[in-house]
Amino acid sequence: MFDDLDQTWDAIVVGTGMGGATLGLALARAGQRVLFLEKGASHLDADGALLGSYAETDFPAPAAPQPRHRDSLARAGRYTGVVEDRSGARTTRFIPFIGAGTGGSSALYGMALERFFPSDFRPGERHPDAPGSTLPALWPIAYEDLAPYYAAAERLYRVRGTPDPLRADAPAETPAPPPLTPGAAELVDFFGARGLHPYRLPLACEFVEGCATCQGYLCAKNCKNDASRICLAPAVAEHGARLLDGCEVLRLEASRTTVSAVVCRWRGAERRLRARRVILAAGALETPRILLASASADWPDGLANDSGMVGSNLMRHHIDLYLVTPRVKHFDNRHKEFAFNDFYDGEHKLGSVQSFGRLPPAPVLAASLEDDLRQGPLPWVAPLFRLVKPLMKPVFRSLVEGRMILATTLEDLPYADNRIGLPAAGSDARLVLEYRVRAHDKARIARFRKRMGEVLAPYAFSVVKQAENNQRIAHVCGTCRFGDDPADSVLDAGNRAHGIDNLYVVDASFFPSSGGTNPSLTIAANALRVAEALIRAG
Repeated sequence: MFDDLDQTWDAIVVGTGMGGATLGLALARAGQRVLFLEKGASHLDADGALLGSYAETDFPAPAAPQPRHRDSLARAGRYTGVVEDRSGARTTRFIPFIGAGTGGSSALYGMALERFFPSDFRPGERHPDAPGSTLPALWPIAYEDLAPYYAAAERLYRVRGTPDPLRADAPAETPAPPPLTPGAAELVDFFGARGLHPYRLPLACEFVEGCATCQGYLCAKNCKNDASRICLAPAVAEHGARLLDGCEVLRLEASRTTVSAVVCRWRGAERRLRARRVILAAGALETPRILLASASADWPDGLANDSGMVGSNLMRHHIDLYLVTPRVKHFDNRHKEFAFNDFYDGEHKLGSVQSFGRLPPAPVLAASLEDDLRQGPLPWVAPLFRLVKPLMKPVFRSLVEGRMILATTLEDLPYADNRIGLPAAGSDARLVLEYRVRAHDKARIARFRKRMGEVLAPYAFSVVKQAENNQRIAHVCGTCRFGDDPADSVLDAGNRAHGIDNLYVVDASFFPSSGGTNPSLTIAANALRVAEALIRAG
């Protein structure tokens, strides 16, 4: 319908994940002319996509992702850029396990769509003794402001689950999920008998026959209700929105008050695209990268960066995995089925406990561990591991298929010097990461591990400690926080950049605190809130 890219669009939306696609669909339904820009590939028609398996299964040989694997990663909806981690004594490099392509990271997610708790909107009162943290006392909006949009997002993404008994704000009854599998049923009964409060995770899943939940890879069964399927596809097919995939945004051109053009590279040529409003939703790594790359005489430190907060206050959640051997002999560990929040809002605010689903295949797991060793504090261990790796195949297979897995998600706290930035000129890295776990938060990690050990004591279990691993950055947020004071935030309460009349950010960058559970539903709900305000404004 809109073939002329040189027109002035009502909205250019950069990124097609939970924030961008959800907001873009709402605008398109309201009759606005919406242009989506997606750096990754389009998988709307699945032509050439790698469906139903990890990108690593397409590599010539088992290995952690490297630049030479970019074609396979792109076909699988994965990010291909190199992050240079300068956090430790040695600079290391990695390609993060996040999404890039239609649907963004939601195309890879495990479909758990949890609300934040009301206390998450008052973070300062739950963490009064965090030295050096930039944690605000309050979000600029309250839980009550977002509650109706949470409900709308749950309906939009067709969430199925049961109420959390610890929530006074439990959502209205949602469609029932399938019965628990035997291993999950055993653990739910066990936790309930120990006085905990398990419930069925709210999942954006259709549960078609043979559903394997497809955590970490593109769904082959049209079963995963991600941002691409639920929002982007109908926006394009039914409401006249336009999608440019393989389109890299290089920078934004702006005066002190207005973005005048989005400069991008598409099909080998540089283009300038224009819109009444520009909405950044490229993710909490890429959105600040775009703003920092848009420095100009009017914005010498980066666009919208008068506060110096663009790229700062990065949070990523501290996630550990608990591999539990159930008593039942035959079980299916592929599904995320239940959770409990007894450690979320107690004397010490920690986070959620959820069933995780299955680990990646054994060769993928082994390659990832080898890379962790190579880049860790004892890199000489990696060659030794490589020698014994063939002998460990049964061990890895047991880890993948023979355990029920729980994930603990500990709330991360913001610090100004935990941040992403631009690499030096000539570097092949896309981003630079600086992130340190503070002593205060190491103590919180240890407390959560102790509580989990006490709860699981009757079981044989092992812990895969990932909380301190900077490569585990799937829940990254906070790098363009919103707030009431332009001196210590990037966006206002409506997600508009301070001082710029037509620039908005609706991905996880806007979070001023990380909460202790999956961020996707909060991103989607907030996108609906911002979209409603933009539609009212015309």
